[in-house]
Amino acid sequence: MSQRTLHTTDDGSCTLYVPEIDEHYHSTKGALTESLHIFIAMALRHHPSPSPRVLEIGLGTGLNCLLTLWESRRTQRPVHYTSIELYPLAVEQVLPLNYPHRVAEALGLTADEEALLAADFAALHSAPWGEDVQLSEHFTLHKVEADYTQHTFATPFDVVYFDAFSPEKQPEMWSAERFSHLYGQMAKGGILTTYCAKGVVRRTLQSVGFAVERLAGPVGGKREILRGTK
Repeated sequence: MSQRTLHTTDDGSCTLYVPEIDEHYHSTKGALTESLHIFIAMALRHHPSPSPRVLEIGLGTGLNCLLTLWESRRTQRPVHYTSIELYPLAVEQVLPLNYPHRVAEALGLTADEEALLAADFAALHSAPWGEDVQLSEHFTLHKVEADYTQHTFATPFDVVYFDAFSPEKQPEMWSAERFSHLYGQMAKGGILTTYCAKGVVRRTLQSVGFAVERLAGPVGGKREILRGTK
């Protein structure tokens, strides 16, 4: 998937479009709105652990990672963040997304805080793969360049951001076999959130052991999202 083009979503933030599979990295209804709601509000803030271990399925543009890093800095809550990505984006592909400015604008941050976000965004994309990298006092990043469907993680996770491309585009990512494998690598009480609320996805999550909730989707976006708890 080498060709990607910039697309402005309905909330003014940008995403990338992959023509060869006719898919966007984020919701066209609002990239930033989606990430803040589904992964920060409904997942990270929902889990009670004082120092959660987070797994992101699909680093992609780095938006979810950037928002989590900022949340950990704001709350001084330590986060160990693992992200697995088979097709990493180059820094020159993600910088035009201008996420530090859009996030600062949305959250009402100062110019100094925006500059810090810009440094964070560059750092997370330039961080080496396959090792722990301390990006801030409270945030450790571990990037894995691998196929999620072929990979086993060494430690259990408290929170999973399931942000893969849609089941129609990458059905192998959403199979019962993969969700069962993922369930086994989560800590007791661990939670998983995803933007996809299709009945088949909900039933698949339930079939491997998750207790699944339908939650209201982000403002202006999908009507419902899913949260599964182990």
